[in-house]
Amino acid sequence: MDSFSDVVSPRISAGRLDEATLASNFADAHPALTDVQARIEADRCFYCFDAPCIEACPTGIDIPSFIARIADNNLRGSAETILSANIFGGSCARVCPTEILCEQACVRTKGENKPVQIGLLQRHATDHLMRSGEQPFQRAPETGRHVAVVGAGPAGLACAHRLAMLGHRVTVYEARAKGGGLNEYGVAAYKLPGDYAQRELDFILGIGGIEILHGRALGRDITLRALRDTHDAVFLGLGHQAVRALNLSPEPLKGVFDAARFIEMLRQSDKSKVAVGDNVLVIGGGNTAIDAAMQAKRLGAREVTIAYRRGLEHMSATAYERDWARTSGIRILPWRTPTALLGDGGVVTGVLFEDTGDGPMPEPADMVLLAVGQLFDPAALAEADAPRLENGRIAVDADGRTSLDRIWAGGDCTAGADLTVAAVQDGKLAAIAIHQALSGEN
Repeated sequence: MDSFSDVVSPRISAGRLDEATLASNFADAHPALTDVQARIEADRCFYCFDAPCIEACPTGIDIPSFIARIADNNLRGSAETILSANIFGGSCARVCPTEILCEQACVRTKGENKPVQIGLLQRHATDHLMRSGEQPFQRAPETGRHVAVVGAGPAGLACAHRLAMLGHRVTVYEARAKGGGLNEYGVAAYKLPGDYAQRELDFILGIGGIEILHGRALGRDITLRALRDTHDAVFLGLGHQAVRALNLSPEPLKGVFDAARFIEMLRQSDKSKVAVGDNVLVIGGGNTAIDAAMQAKRLGAREVTIAYRRGLEHMSATAYERDWARTSGIRILPWRTPTALLGDGGVVTGVLFEDTGDGPMPEPADMVLLAVGQLFDPAALAEADAPRLENGRIAVDADGRTSLDRIWAGGDCTAGADLTVAAVQDGKLAAIAIHQALSGEN
């Protein structure tokens, strides 16, 4: 999967920019703090007793405590505080919308409109620990219990790590060739650059007691019944496996792609071999739309436009992400409902949008990226004995229990916020509940 060469139009090509420019465009988008900058920023924290930032963090990280340790130059202690609550604290420091979570809740926001840079401080501490190669967590004595985890994404791996800490043996069944889930395949390359997702995965697996079996898809290679028969408990971290359809053309047109696949291509390929159009149009209003548009621009597209069917305030992408896109030269057109793809000779030439009073509006494009939403596909659970679904996702209680005995679930396959940090919390809480059930505590 090196390019879109089999389906591209003549105006879509790779190698628009030289290697040095590509390397710069896809380097870490946010420079790390220096030690001096980190201590200065840490000193801005009020170390609130009843800190609202903790309440705003889905994983409940003790933020004042980890910041105080940075101020004391105790980076290992700071990282341990973070990772004990969120084992994906390193990647979450980079991809979490901190501007609407912990930083929005910071009391500095009210008085100065300048919150403490919690995300950058969290990254500073966790990066230090990962560079050191130290493993701060130890396994409890072996319990003799064996748990199956389906999916090596943030939810599944967070569950696996906590179970391993508690002394259980864990086997993770992963359909893809690499673990990491969204962090490996679905995040913009400039947010988690290089091999960061795999290095974080190696750090998580460093605790021991966790085995990942790749190429094992639920419903294809393994069944839920078999997992229940051979393990003491099962956790389902299946994530999103499908995208919403947007049928705008009676026949396929070259130059029209799924945005999630485009992002995956960028993360798994040599950037110089990934084709991009000259005039790119992205349809959608979420983070996937922003990430796809930003990366198309960084690949060398001359014009990039995001079209969204409702107003800006309804976009699921944060205001910070929208502003970042616009300052990067990307147009955002609200109230644009697509009605048809325009084409010539089997090649896309643009998109026709709904009449808003002045007649239908055509928007030219030689490449169209569809980012209209990702979905959980319940096909993998097409068994006689499968967990109950609710609104298209697996129904669970507050601890992640499904309707089936000894089966838990979490992350994007269940209801809730589609955020990495929320998936991590789901996995952690389910692991604690599984441990209690296996220990006879409930």
